[in-house]
Amino acid sequence: MDGLDLIKTFREVAFRRSFSRAAISLGMSKATVSRYVAELETRSGVRLLNRSTRSLSLTDAGQVLLERSTQLVTMAENTLNDLQAHGSHPRGRLRMSAPHGLIAGWLSDVIAGFIKLYPDVYVSLVFTNDDLDLIEEGIDIHLTGGRIDDMNLIVRRLVQFDMVVCAAPSYWAQRGMPQVPEDLSRHDVLSFSAKQTTNLPFETDGEPYEVPVHSRMEANDAVALIELALRGVGVAYVPEPLAQSHLERGALVPVLRDHMPREHWLYAAYSQRRHNSAAMRAMLDYLEQSMDALTEGPALPPPMPVTVAPPPPVTCALSKAQGAARATASAGRKDRPPRQ
Repeated sequence: MDGLDLIKTFREVAFRRSFSRAAISLGMSKATVSRYVAELETRSGVRLLNRSTRSLSLTDAGQVLLERSTQLVTMAENTLNDLQAHGSHPRGRLRMSAPHGLIAGWLSDVIAGFIKLYPDVYVSLVFTNDDLDLIEEGIDIHLTGGRIDDMNLIVRRLVQFDMVVCAAPSYWAQRGMPQVPEDLSRHDVLSFSAKQTTNLPFETDGEPYEVPVHSRMEANDAVALIELALRGVGVAYVPEPLAQSHLERGALVPVLRDHMPREHWLYAAYSQRRHNSAAMRAMLDYLEQSMDALTEGPALPPPMPVTVAPPPPVTCALSKAQGAARATASAGRKDRPPRQ
């Protein structure tokens, strides 16, 4: 038994001036009520009730406890009610973490829709590419596209996505478009690796393999790689949804689609299966529903054909001068009046 239960039992006895009536009100036996009050007196070290065979009254110490415990019990009951409300109606603070760059893709629409649907929930977002201890960091839901090795976490698949190799049309025009993954070894790659040389995963006829490429620069944020690719400095290998808008308008052109590996998933990870808040359950359900809707969206347009423009013809200064003279003479003949 905890101290709050003892105090609540004492208060019921004090209000009803009877162990029997208090027992009926609390749904307990008279012996249990008597034991609770005796335990409270033992813990406090003072007598709280004056008992006789015909009456019951409060001692001075009992009167002090009755008066001062009112606010304590009220606060405890209100807190418990609030906690129960959190379990039945989405409300309160929901703390989520996600990789850098995800807000530029799916997550912005999801969070906006969720906030409008559940106005009593306050969403706190943490963006990081580092490994997190969800319990230590106080994270309710962690979104990730990478592998999760922590066996203590519950993992829910949300949506499958593709990776894409892409670059600006100006880059492909200058360097040529790769026809097979091995062609990327001759290109400048913008990668997640901190090494000068890195490997990119591909598939051909269902067989996975890696291609070593030269990394022109590295970043821990896919959005940074996309921004550099838009400026024509290299090839980006990034999650396709993050580059979707640029692909659709032709600012980035995808290549090697038939060689991209499959089975990339966005996961939601959380630490507890039982007693999760209503806000957390609502977010998990909303994420799943939103991701299902995304899989039914329109397909990307086919890749744009990019060709290398031929160089302009080289002419000498004499040829240019002769051409100009012929043009002038021709114009003079056109302006001359006909012979009579």
